[in-house]
Amino acid sequence: MSTTEIRLARGDRDRAAVFVIRGAVFVAEQQVPVEEEWDARDTEADHFLALTDGVPAGTVRLVDLGGGTGLLGRLAVLPAGRGSGTGAALVRAVEEHARERGMKEVELHAQTHALGFYERLGYTAHGEEFLDAGIPHRHMVRELG
Repeated sequence: MSTTEIRLARGDRDRAAVFVIRGAVFVAEQQVPVEEEWDARDTEADHFLALTDGVPAGTVRLVDLGGGTGLLGRLAVLPAGRGSGTGAALVRAVEEHARERGMKEVELHAQTHALGFYERLGYTAHGEEFLDAGIPHRHMVRELG
């Protein structure tokens, strides 16, 4: 049976794994231009890494927007880990970290095909659909109780 560990990315090796996963999912698989995938928020964000049996399998980041709001973004799970609960575990890790940092809510920009995933985790969509890197998205939010 596989075991998955979720942790804050530590050091150069973890950070490299974060960007390899994001490159594989967003740039290679979804055809997001690399100049749109990596941004200035990457330097200020807290990055999380999912390891399945010690092998990097997924990532997500949390950006502090101020005012008690965190922005969950760049959630990416490699194909072999999809459907295993890794994505949900990454979201829950971000939420717990946000609570520890005193945040009251987490926002995200969900690709529309993933709305159901986030809704099952307690997020509510609002606003109109918009394009980000040519992919349809919706704003979502979850209050942290």
